[in-house]
Amino acid sequence: MITRRTFVAAAAASVAMPAYAFEVDPVFRPQKVAIKKDLAPGQILIMPRAHFLYFVEAPGQAMRYGVGVGKAGLEFTGSANIGAKKEWPTWRPTDEMIDRDPGAYGRFKDNEYVQPGGPDNPLGARALYLFQNGRDTFFRIHGTTAPSSIGRSVSNGCIRMINEHVIDLYGRVPVGTPVTVL
Repeated sequence: MITRRTFVAAAAASVAMPAYAFEVDPVFRPQKVAIKKDLAPGQILIMPRAHFLYFVEAPGQAMRYGVGVGKAGLEFTGSANIGAKKEWPTWRPTDEMIDRDPGAYGRFKDNEYVQPGGPDNPLGARALYLFQNGRDTFFRIHGTTAPSSIGRSVSNGCIRMINEHVIDLYGRVPVGTPVTVL
């Protein structure tokens, strides 16, 4: 028989740790896959409609990760390079994000506040900064505090990954790695 105390404790635990209780669909877990043999090793390819990021490891072989991507009209497409890498990055929404959703980002309006890195930071455990022609695009490949967004098109344009997965990718790619978002 379930007691009131057991029920309250279970309810509190499920509310306190929803991100840790989420189980990502197995298709979005990292896995080695075959890829076109003419793709050069050491590059990242992102297929937003399929919600996959591929790191080409060798001719015909890639590590595939599930990702969350930008909402319609906010997604990044084209070519870039990883211009910087950061562990537990700081974060501040862009002015466009603040204007688009003042309810979510109002605490950042009319100030210079930057959220410190840590487990509550929307960029998660690691961030790979996308640059074009030596300039920051303000798009990132990063971890997330919303693991249920993997496999969905819900972000403000960045490529989201499960924290453990972006930590793995972070260790594999150097600054300068080419990135193509199709």
